[in-house]
Amino acid sequence: MQVEVFQKRPDRYRILTNVAQKKENIGNQSLHKHTEDALKVYFQSLNGDRPGDLYELVMGEVERPLFKAVLDYTQGNQSQAAGILGLNRGTLRKKLRYYSLIQ
Repeated sequence: MQVEVFQKRPDRYRILTNVAQKKENIGNQSLHKHTEDALKVYFQSLNGDRPGDLYELVMGEVERPLFKAVLDYTQGNQSQAAGILGLNRGTLRKKLRYYSLIQ
């Protein structure tokens, strides 16, 4: 099960992903700066079209790899992962199912 917004707008997902993966964007820049740069390019690529579901798109791009990295770090221990993330374990499980990181 993929995040619904990616199925609705694969072209917008691809643009955001391509910007994030460009080598010139990788280095000493903060996540904040990477996000600003990616969103700037994203809005320019819309050519005047109005974006939709942007919050969900951005959160999916950030939350999924965050949860995966923390789960890898805790070797799959969801209680430890929830503690590191500052989330309730039930909330974490719900989000992990949403992003298809668990069944």
